[in-house]
Amino acid sequence: MQQQVKASDEFVTAVEKIDSALDGVVDHGSDDELFIASYLQGHFAVEARKLELDESASVQKLSQTMQQSLEQAFANNELESADQQAVAALWQKLLNDL
Repeated sequence: MQQQVKASDEFVTAVEKIDSALDGVVDHGSDDELFIASYLQGHFAVEARKLELDESASVQKLSQTMQQSLEQAFANNELESADQQAVAALWQKLLNDL
């Protein structure tokens, strides 16, 4: 049983735009860019889906939960420092492009 999306259309559109941009890396990106985008997409899919079920979802909340998710992963040494910086930079670019 799938839960109903409760977030605003504006939020859902922002999520779709980010998702599409991440998918675009598959078509255009280098191996390194593909790795970074795939890593970010894993975190994004989890956080965005949780917020889609929240009536008060916003891009600002998404930004905060993504930051927390990434910081926790980085604290667990999931990525090398250069890759952490690349993931953070890509996330910031995606937010800026909204």
